Amino acid sequence: MTSAARPASRGLRAYFWILIGLLYLPIGLLFLFSVNANTTLSFPLKGFTLDWYAKLFATPSLLHAVANSLLVAAGSAFVATALGTMIAILLSRFDFRAKGALTGLATLPLIVPYVVLAVALLILFRVVGIPLSLFTIGAAHVVVALPYTTLIVLARLIGFDRGLEDAAMDLGATYPRTLWLVVVPIARPAIVSAAITAFTVSFDEFALALFLAGKDATFPVYLYGQLRFATTLPVLIATAVLLMAASLGLILTAELIRRRAA
Repeated sequence: MTSAARPASRGLRAYFWILIGLLYLPIGLLFLFSVNANTTLSFPLKGFTLDWYAKLFATPSLLHAVANSLLVAAGSAFVATALGTMIAILLSRFDFRAKGALTGLATLPLIVPYVVLAVALLILFRVVGIPLSLFTIGAAHVVVALPYTTLIVLARLIGFDRGLEDAAMDLGATYPRTLWLVVVPIARPAIVSAAITAFTVSFDEFALALFLAGKDATFPVYLYGQLRFATTLPVLIATAVLLMAASLGLILTAELIRRRAA
C-alpha cells in the first residue's frame, strides 16, 4: 500500500467504526434499560431486574398487538413475494407493449408518501364498504412491499443465463415446469431475501396501520398509544429487545438458507 493510500484506508476504517457505533449503540442502550429497575430512562441505573420481561408476558393487550403484527407481516410478505416474483418473471422474460407501464406501477409505491397512500386507501375502503381490520392493513402492506420484492427478485433473474431455460424446454419440459424446476430454484435466495424484506417493511410500518387499523391494532400503533404512560415504557423496551433478537435470528437463518441455495 502506498503512503498516499494509507490515510484514505484509515479514514475508511474510522468511518466504518463510527457507523457501526451509531447503528448499534442505541440497541445496546435499549437492552441496558430493559434490565434497569428504574422506570425512568436516565443514568445512573438503579439496579438489575428482569421484571419487565415478566410483565411483558403478563400483558395480554401487548401480546395481542405483537401477534397481530406477526400475522399481518407474514400474510402480506407471502402475498407480496408471490406477486413480486411473478411480476419479476414477466418483466425479465417477456416483451410486451405495457412493460414500461407495469414497471412504473410496480415501483410507484416507493415514491408515494405513506401518509398520502394511507389517506387514499382509507377513502377507498370507506367508499367500497370494506370495514377496517387487519385485512385492510395487510392489503396496504402488500402494496408498499411489492416494489421491494419485485426489484430484489428481478435483479436475480436478470443475472443468470437464459440458456438454462432453453435447455430444459429442449429436453421436453413445458415452460411452467421450467419455471418451477429451473427458474424458481435459481431465484430462491432472492425470493427468501424479498420475503424477509417484505416482512420487515410490514412489521415496522406505522402510518398505514394507524389509518387503517380497526379494533385490532398492530404493535407499532399500540406502542405509539402507550408512549404517554411512563410506567409501561420499560415493558415496551423489553418487547423491542426480544423482537430485535428474533429478527437477528431470522436474518441468520435466511443467510444460511441463501448460502445453501447459492
